[in-house]
Amino acid sequence: MGRRKREPMNPAKKNIVRELIKTYDIKTANDIQEALKDLLGETLQDMIE
Repeated sequence: MGRRKREPMNPAKKNIVRELIKTYDIKTANDIQEALKDLLGETLQDMIE
C-alpha cells in the first residue's frame, strides 16, 4: 500500500500557515511545538478540567 496523495492546500490555509511561521519565527519542529502550545494551551487545559 502506497502513500495517499495529498490535495493541494487552499490559499486561505496557506496564508494562515505563512502568518503563523512569520509570527512565531518558526524554523524547527520544536518551534512548531512551542507555537501550538501557545495557541492551544488554554483550550486544551479547559478541556481537561
